[in-house]
Amino acid sequence: MPNSRLSSVLGPFATLLALVAATDPAYAADNIECHVGSYKLDDGRTIDIAPFEGDRLRWRSFDGAAGELKRDGDGQWQSLYGWTGRPDEITVDFGACGEDHIRFEGSKGQRLSFDVTDSDFTGRDGVPLKGRLVMPKGKNKVPVVVLVHGAERDAALRFNFLQRLFPAVGIGVFVYDKRGTGTSGGTYTQDFDLLADDATAAMMTARKLAGKRVARIGYQGASQGGWVAPLAANRAPADFVIVSFGLAVSILDEDLQQMEMELTDKGYPPEIVAKAQEIARAAGEIFASNFKNGYAGFDAVRAKYRGESWYKDVHGHITWLLLPHDEAAMRAEAPKYDWGTPFRYDPMPTLTANKTPQLWILGGRDYQAPAKETSRRLGMLIDTGKPFTLAIYPAAEHGITLFETADDGSRVSTRYASGYFAMMRDFIKAGDVGPSYGDARISRAIGTK
Repeated sequence: MPNSRLSSVLGPFATLLALVAATDPAYAADNIECHVGSYKLDDGRTIDIAPFEGDRLRWRSFDGAAGELKRDGDGQWQSLYGWTGRPDEITVDFGACGEDHIRFEGSKGQRLSFDVTDSDFTGRDGVPLKGRLVMPKGKNKVPVVVLVHGAERDAALRFNFLQRLFPAVGIGVFVYDKRGTGTSGGTYTQDFDLLADDATAAMMTARKLAGKRVARIGYQGASQGGWVAPLAANRAPADFVIVSFGLAVSILDEDLQQMEMELTDKGYPPEIVAKAQEIARAAGEIFASNFKNGYAGFDAVRAKYRGESWYKDVHGHITWLLLPHDEAAMRAEAPKYDWGTPFRYDPMPTLTANKTPQLWILGGRDYQAPAKETSRRLGMLIDTGKPFTLAIYPAAEHGITLFETADDGSRVSTRYASGYFAMMRDFIKAGDVGPSYGDARISRAIGTK
């Protein structure tokens, strides 16, 4: 998940989080994924162990620290700092498969157990979807959150770690593989309207499975899920919506805003940014027409600026995909992007009509979901009295992670922003947030709870 690479071509599309699943009893005893789970340490910390790639695992602490786990030549687990690949001197040791123990930085821990119910349910047009309700042990009422995908194709049932991290702090979770991913049926799509109907079906399923234990229930949508979750909340009752690193602008505007951030960071003045955005607007016409129109205009603006010194630095969210290609090559690429993506979708009418309390958490250094215009629009809604809360982590990028920047400008994530998980926990439980979560800047409507 969080690193310097896009996890999806059309994200914000690039999203969240290399996420992970509740422990599967079918794991073989010699499979390292037998260690997957959330652990409570004797020093009070909560550590989640998630599947990653190959023979590696990933750990996350509720306070935001994160790292990768791999075995060294002696078979001992070595922790690597964030997503950097560098050793961080944190010692980690597990017992044998099935022992449910961990020793993390010298602190002993026990794997937490949850009440887990797997469930088939039906999305729009009869598409079969696979979901899972993960509840804290017991019979008491708890809040429940439905996790809404970003644009990633990963199987959320396996990779969405929030399905354990939230139950570890007293919150129920419903997680599901969206259509065309993991174990669910259907075809992968970025049709927000269709995905919102699927999310509504997931909500209904979660309510039914959790029954009398539901205290309050809502959505958490990350990245592209930030367009989908508010739509779903307008279609069926929900107590809250959390949007993590999402956008209150269209996909085409996202491209323009990413380009502005990138070129401004490289030191280019506004007049150069404006010229580069001419190219982006022309590229957007091709995408928005599903590769049917716009080629002449794109060719003309490229020819106009190709000789400029700044042209090599033009990137954006989607523009860079077309820059090197002629019309024939672009048309040949078209099927790769035939996902029903609503490039011109304006989320503002949905947000304006929405009466559900919402928490938006944005990264101030997020290229993939630039916060500037989205935060301005949310601020306007807050000023009108909408029950929205806006939190901006000034140094965070997509995924609400902090990062290092290499000499070539590439980024590598190091950890999640302090307080990010705690802020979501508090909003899910109480419909409000406290005064301080790390360095987040928080604003809300007067009288909002």
